[in-house]
Amino acid sequence: QVQVVESGGGLVQPGGSLTLSCAASGSIFSFYIMGWYRQASGKQRELVARITSGGSTNYADSVKGRFTISRDNAKNTVYLQMNSLKPEDTAVYYCNADPTRRGFREGWGQGTLVTVSS
Repeated sequence: QVQVVESGGGLVQPGGSLTLSCAASGSIFSFYIMGWYRQASGKQRELVARITSGGSTNYADSVKGRFTISRDNAKNTVYLQMNSLKPEDTAVYYCNADPTRRGFREGWGQGTLVTVSS
């Protein structure tokens, strides 16, 4: 059973940068597509970015060109580098581990709050 723990959230001014980290444990990291989702107050959770074990990525249109997802398979960690942050990026950011093999369960972190405000 995979466990994922996010870190790195906080308060940042508009235009600023922040990097989120997600450490995975309890399973084989390469068996998972890792993703970042976010949920703003009063809104549904939405995909921000995903990355396969081979490094293929996809992004929500709203963050393309500003956010970069990466993973270190040796450290079982996925990152989300967020640049040019906007107030509308304010949300709780969740790490997700989506299994690519049968018999493995999906994992969600508890979330980390990112607040973009002056």
